[in-house]
Amino acid sequence: MRLLIIYNPTAGQRRRRRFEAVLKILAERGASVTLQATARRGDAEEFARAAVTAGYDRVAVAGGDGTINEAINGLVGSQVALAIVPLGTANVLAAEIGLGSRPEDIAAAILRGTPRPVALGRITTAQRTRRFVMMAGIGFDAQVAAGVNPALKRLTGKFAYVAASLRALLRDPGLVFRLEIDGRVYHAASAIVAKGHFYGGRFVACPEARLEEPILHVCLFGRAGRLHILRYAAALVLGFLPRLPDVTVVRAKRVTLDGPPGEPVQVDGDSEGRLPATLEVEERALTLVYP
Repeated sequence: MRLLIIYNPTAGQRRRRRFEAVLKILAERGASVTLQATARRGDAEEFARAAVTAGYDRVAVAGGDGTINEAINGLVGSQVALAIVPLGTANVLAAEIGLGSRPEDIAAAILRGTPRPVALGRITTAQRTRRFVMMAGIGFDAQVAAGVNPALKRLTGKFAYVAASLRALLRDPGLVFRLEIDGRVYHAASAIVAKGHFYGGRFVACPEARLEEPILHVCLFGRAGRLHILRYAAALVLGFLPRLPDVTVVRAKRVTLDGPPGEPVQVDGDSEGRLPATLEVEERALTLVYP
């Protein structure tokens, strides 16, 4: 197998050891591996797009969900399958497809995993159009993603998100957003537009969302304010968020997001553009390797 591995060299020591162990197993099993390290945002997308024309059998991404998202945008519409080596903070996509952290399991998935076509979300803002595999969001989680300090994230991982969450909570302005979902208008304090059912790790926001299905699931948070944010967060952690009376999950093909001008949007955990935004589904847009 001719394999390109795009990797994020800023992963912590423990994750680097996992990556090195995966590389050793791949070499032992005869894979022809080319490594490319990212140096700045956008590199993974560029490398993945070049891999399509270079004739690689598979592209693997060793990094977090943000690096994976970049590669997806480089591979979209091609026949080159994407495999992953989870080295990120939350590793939401790895959880979604049932991929663990053991190097043996990761290497086996890369070499012998099952390629499956999956649908992607497509989000268009004034800045650009991007695809996402897991989720997009507005409101509190988008403000958190926009406030994450990259240097602190490299040093501390999840603590950077905790710090950004506290800052967003302290300055919460109680905004209300307008969403048009397949022609019907809703209002919400925050919203998650999901392609998969896991969120922020192994927490569940949209229980019925699946990568293979060409549908979006929109989780609407009805109440604004700090106390409600804390209540939603507690319900998410405890596993009963979708059962709250002021949380609604709606299936959709097309979603328009609007609200205060300049409010951020998050895509697969990273800040990506500003409102307004339109989201749709692309069927069979990516071939993803499942373990």
